[in-house]
Amino acid sequence: MKPIFTFTKAFSIVASVTILAGRIIAADALPKLDLKPAYPNLKFSRPLAMVESPDGTHREFVVEQDGRVWILPSDRNGSEPKLFLDISDRRTHVDNEEGLLSLAFHPQFKTNGKFYIFYSHPSAPKHTILAEWQVSKTDPDKADPATERVLLNVRKEARNWNHNGGTILFGPDGDLYLGIGDGGAGYDPRDAAQKTNNLYGKIIRIDVNSKTAGLEYGIPKDNPFVDVSKQGDLKADPLDQDANVTRQEIWAYGVRNPWRMSFDRETGELWVGDVGQDLWEEVDIIKKGGNYGWSAREGFHGLNQRGGTNHEVRGSEPIDPIIEYGHRAGMADAKFPNHSIGISITGGYVYRGQKFPALRGVYIYADYQMGTIWGLRYENGKLTADDTLVPGNQRRNIPSFAEDSSGELYVLSFDGTIYEFTEAGK
Repeated sequence: MKPIFTFTKAFSIVASVTILAGRIIAADALPKLDLKPAYPNLKFSRPLAMVESPDGTHREFVVEQDGRVWILPSDRNGSEPKLFLDISDRRTHVDNEEGLLSLAFHPQFKTNGKFYIFYSHPSAPKHTILAEWQVSKTDPDKADPATERVLLNVRKEARNWNHNGGTILFGPDGDLYLGIGDGGAGYDPRDAAQKTNNLYGKIIRIDVNSKTAGLEYGIPKDNPFVDVSKQGDLKADPLDQDANVTRQEIWAYGVRNPWRMSFDRETGELWVGDVGQDLWEEVDIIKKGGNYGWSAREGFHGLNQRGGTNHEVRGSEPIDPIIEYGHRAGMADAKFPNHSIGISITGGYVYRGQKFPALRGVYIYADYQMGTIWGLRYENGKLTADDTLVPGNQRRNIPSFAEDSSGELYVLSFDGTIYEFTEAGK
């Protein structure tokens, strides 16, 4: 996310076709959609995530940025959610990109009652925390605060409050993935995202069911940077700047601020919306050990650093985004001329539901600031469709999407509403 501000320039850049890799992509290849409230009698304060518990109860949990988690009523017309967790007294949300950022349930939640949250802590220096909790043994609709176990404490440098990333989710392999931003400030001044001796600007993968020596979690043996001989050198502080120790939690690197990521439930691919600096937003498919270029690159482009200092690509060559879009009118990339502009990407999901057959396999994502929702289809390594699904609405900032157990998607907005998709005009 980026701070909310007024943006008044015209933002629609439309072309009738896109020519890419010798293929013509019709601008109207995907259906037009609209949004309607999914829970018309409920309003939330800055909802950041909605997650269904994997225990067969079909309970939906909504995360508010200020530190509360609510269980939605089973009746869509209900007006009284249940308070499941409340850490608002910890002042998690002080600045715009801080707060209770994410929630994930253990795959065996039905039997072990474990879940995980990622949240900001305001004490100096600022830091973000990944913690394990358990449900109350006497009330399945309440979290037990006495069970909190801190797995990871991501210390921030100076007073930086931004670029926390913050999505936690379990992969098809049962391991926990976490996207962490580059640590804040602008242009990654320490070139942290290209260095593997820290966790800034990384996607990490850990095993919550074991412990590696010195850590509160285990490191999967097939992580791309695992060196068993060096595991004794790992420290509980994952931002230790020892140049000789590669952080073996790393799954991929070179991201700036991965704001919302998800696994395609059919292919297992990990999709990420990575928020750009001043010019370009991008969508990536994350590969094991992949380098995504920040801060030597932004989108498909080399990045000119402030002050004339350019950062270099380290390790493997950067992997190109699936798509990028610009911040200003007139920036249309030759690859994607029919894509409207935006300010700050919100990653979404590959649609695998049943309500909209024409959208199956389409990755749906949005711009937080503009409120525009797009879809793209990516097949056999090529973009075959790219279009606006829902026109922009700057009064409807979109910080997150959600997916239920049937594959249907929802849109969370800072107007306090949880939306679902409908066909346009209905």
